[in-house]
Amino acid sequence: MLSLIVRLLRLASLVICLIVIASFAIFTLNQTKSASGHQQEQISHDSATAGSSSPRPSGASSTHESTAHKAIDEASSELTSPFAGIVSGSSSQWTIRGVELLLALAVYGFGLGYLARALRIRV
Repeated sequence: MLSLIVRLLRLASLVICLIVIASFAIFTLNQTKSASGHQQEQISHDSATAGSSSPRPSGASSTHESTAHKAIDEASSELTSPFAGIVSGSSSQWTIRGVELLLALAVYGFGLGYLARALRIRV
């Protein structure tokens, strides 16, 4: 019975870490795409004459998220919600997401892994 609990703890730790890492990877990809689009808009705006064309607003690009992306982001948000108070003072999304990632990996990855090893020793 205890070995089943140890396996479940290890599996939960792995799944949680994968969810949080995937969410951070999606965040970085979205940020990179939006930064690239913003720079392309700036270049096209700078090269165009003042009266011939108008730039698109920065929010005009379509950011269609798939159901899988939404599910991963929602799960990650729930998993990192205990750490929200720690990073709430920062205005940078990169800082918030990075610190939440590190804290989640420490607590869920290391913490649950340590608990599973401690229980395994007692078996």
